[in-house]
Amino acid sequence: LVGLFAARGYNIESLTVAETDRNAHTSRVTIVTRGAPQVLTQIEAQLQKMVATRHVQDVTRDPNGLERELALVKVKGVGADRVEALRISEIFRARVLDTAIDSFIFEVTGASSKIDKFIDLMRPLGLVELARTGVLSITRGVEAA
Repeated sequence: LVGLFAARGYNIESLTVAETDRNAHTSRVTIVTRGAPQVLTQIEAQLQKMVATRHVQDVTRDPNGLERELALVKVKGVGADRVEALRISEIFRARVLDTAIDSFIFEVTGASSKIDKFIDLMRPLGLVELARTGVLSITRGVEAA
């Protein structure tokens, strides 16, 4: 899969893979890439040709598509910066997973743009470390992909 992208010069912005059915040994692969419409159509066609591919779906074009990401964000801070980090975490509905006298680890989920904004606000307050899952997607409704 990664070879297909590399061989054609396509950039993978995010790649998330996890087993979704242990009995059937199937996994869901979510790839985020950008390009002109004809390039995206070509990528989709190449993925459809792969033997192990069951279904390819462009969630960004689907009005029922949902995209989410998870990030763990470690922030150091004392005094006013500490209070501000907590205030911002409440606005973004981030959970405090760990707290120490001089730091926090937050869990924040949502659209990638929301994660980006949270990180941008935490940077001046003492961002220490960051881990992101990459984008996950699913469509609304009762139909399976």
